[in-house]
Amino acid sequence: MRSLTATTLALLLLTFLPTTGPTAHAQANFEQAERFTADRMRDKAGDLTIRPRWIEDENRLWYDYDTPQGRFWHFVDADRGERRLLFDHERMAAQLAEAFDRAFDRKDLPLKDFDYNTDREVFTFHVDSLEFTYDVDTNNLVKGDSLKAADDEDWARYSPDSTWIAFSREHNLYLMEADDPDSTEYQLTDDGERWYSFQQDHSDTTSTERLPTRARWFEDSEKLYVKRQDWRDVESLWVIDALADPRPELDEYKYAMPGEEDIFRDELLVFDVETRARVAIDADKWPDQAIGGAYFNNGGLFTTDTSDHIYFLRRDRTWEHIDVCRANTSTGEVEVLWSETSRPYFNTRFLDLVVIDDGEEYLWWSERDGWGQLYRYDSDGTLLNRITDGYFNVGSIAAVDTTAETVYYEAFGKEDGMHPYYAQYYRTGFDGSGTERLTPEDAHHRVAMSDTRDFFVSTASRADQAPTTTLRDSRGRRVMDLETLDLTPLRDIGWQAPETFSVKAADGRTDLYGVLWKPFDFDPEQSYPIISYVYPGPQTEPFPVGFSLNQRQTLAQLGFVVMAVGNRGGNPIRHKHYHTFGHDNLRDYPLADNKAAIEQLADRHAFIDRNRVGIYGHSGGAFMSTAAILTYPDFYDVAISSSGNHDNNIYNIFWGEVHHGVTEETRTVTQENEDGEEEEVEETYFASEIPTNMELAGNLEGHLLLVTGDVDSNVHPAGTLRMAHALIEAGKRFDFMMIPGMRHGFGRYSPYFERMTWTYFAEHLLDDYRPSSDYGLPEDWLD
Repeated sequence: MRSLTATTLALLLLTFLPTTGPTAHAQANFEQAERFTADRMRDKAGDLTIRPRWIEDENRLWYDYDTPQGRFWHFVDADRGERRLLFDHERMAAQLAEAFDRAFDRKDLPLKDFDYNTDREVFTFHVDSLEFTYDVDTNNLVKGDSLKAADDEDWARYSPDSTWIAFSREHNLYLMEADDPDSTEYQLTDDGERWYSFQQDHSDTTSTERLPTRARWFEDSEKLYVKRQDWRDVESLWVIDALADPRPELDEYKYAMPGEEDIFRDELLVFDVETRARVAIDADKWPDQAIGGAYFNNGGLFTTDTSDHIYFLRRDRTWEHIDVCRANTSTGEVEVLWSETSRPYFNTRFLDLVVIDDGEEYLWWSERDGWGQLYRYDSDGTLLNRITDGYFNVGSIAAVDTTAETVYYEAFGKEDGMHPYYAQYYRTGFDGSGTERLTPEDAHHRVAMSDTRDFFVSTASRADQAPTTTLRDSRGRRVMDLETLDLTPLRDIGWQAPETFSVKAADGRTDLYGVLWKPFDFDPEQSYPIISYVYPGPQTEPFPVGFSLNQRQTLAQLGFVVMAVGNRGGNPIRHKHYHTFGHDNLRDYPLADNKAAIEQLADRHAFIDRNRVGIYGHSGGAFMSTAAILTYPDFYDVAISSSGNHDNNIYNIFWGEVHHGVTEETRTVTQENEDGEEEEVEETYFASEIPTNMELAGNLEGHLLLVTGDVDSNVHPAGTLRMAHALIEAGKRFDFMMIPGMRHGFGRYSPYFERMTWTYFAEHLLDDYRPSSDYGLPEDWLD
């Protein structure tokens, strides 16, 4: 009786006690997450879009498209408005079966390296080790020879007329006639060395073989040009490949960091094929300047059909000043066509130069009035007119028709009432007249234009709308629909599209945009933790604008609401003030906006539990997620940060000096003059100091998982290790994983890391601590 009473009292206590601990929340639905991994969803859907391949200088194209019904090759004649199968798949399977004495599936033909050979005017591919050609006009399939064993010519850079080959050996530049049976080599340089090289891989120490060169051909095949960089004085970094066989290997590479004195130096050289003459372009102007450089279109170097001149962008180290230059390739003399200043820095994602008719005119992208627009200059660099005008951003130039004096381009925010991140395409005359919108759908677009500029293929989609691909003429008129992604196989297994939303930034005025993913068994009466997937920019934002099947949707299936939202200082497709918001504040600028977005969504939706908040990201997103949980420890409960640049002072020079800033300073130094006497002189130096996550380590209250690959040569593992060191010294408990053999991305171990992410959030946001030492990975996950 006494035992029964005790049991009854215990049951009553369990009934009336608050439900805290592991039983407070629903368990994570790992089974549903496994059903809806991004790979499994893509397998169900097939290809999301097509990749049109226009035949050179023709109005014909081809593409292959993988669907749940099989993979099919299509051929399109735009002039005739006709689309057909490129070949009879049943017949092709039969012909291959006859060639190999085995059966082939017509819906899954193993045609490798399928491409169009312009010179031979046939399609080429191989199956196993046999080459084949196929003539689309005659439907003729010809079996060729066996593929040659590893005698590839990856080292050979052929001239456009195929008469010469440029290559490197032991860091120097060589030429060889393509049809010379004796393979006579002509050595053009003898001053190449490791880290100051004409070779593509300037770090090479082992090879005396022919290797690829960084030199490039002019279109007329008469000259070569090369931007050579001197990295000899730049300090090295190292990573250790612990998995190298049979012994761990040390990997050394040069790595310039923000504010350092010894950085790389650029030079521009031209070589004449006939005379073997070498001309150095006289480009010096600013201390630590760059010729072209990171992020610029075409690397900031531009050529025409002739080799008389080369055009280049020259910038100072502060990224505020740019010269547009024309150089005479015979004398090396440089002429500044025009100069531009942009503070705090240039929007390098879209900065572009188009040289018209060998320098008779130029088209130039500039953000000089706060919006990216196109401008037209004459041959002397005098501004003729604006081509585009308005409170919107021009993006990339899609094509230029010099005969019709028309430029085709993408733009953002031009259409009233449309999502400002949707790329729309337009055409405008060089004189600024006749602007036409070419893409009528209220959606995000990607286009591929024919060389003739007569037609283009446009793919329209949204985060919540399947892609549709259409062939249009140069005025945007529909010729035919090519493909529309069929979502039926996904919907049949319960898939649902995500939701788009907008909120205000922390300033209460600026519009932010994002995407929300829910579990497919969503119950509006339940309460869900919210997880924010982050990337701060400044070159992009973390939410998909077009259609995608991604890991955020998979993560939501465990029982979370997952969001991704932009922030001020993010995507450069918006105006300059928005894009440069984070300058001189690289650590903190996105944090308040992310917190404000979550708070607004929680106010808007009762199913979001603002007391269970997670955040995660990779690279810059890892930097941001760690900074967020340390800046707002009472708001964010869990953070996962992979490959994070937690200390941007040891990240690459481009990122920190562009997006945080670098200042040009002077100081007085004592040095010995020519007479051996000491004298004081003024010298220029550059300084940059960026706040780090380590400075905030003492604020940690929630759960933090730090992850890095051990051979990451982009964001060095030292960034994550320094973060771990700071947390240890602050006496904080955290979790850490180093993934062996992985660089900046986790490659073949991505499925492992993804399930680690699931488990970490399930444990700390759902109190789901089910013991298991097995992630339940698919059997073929390493294939």
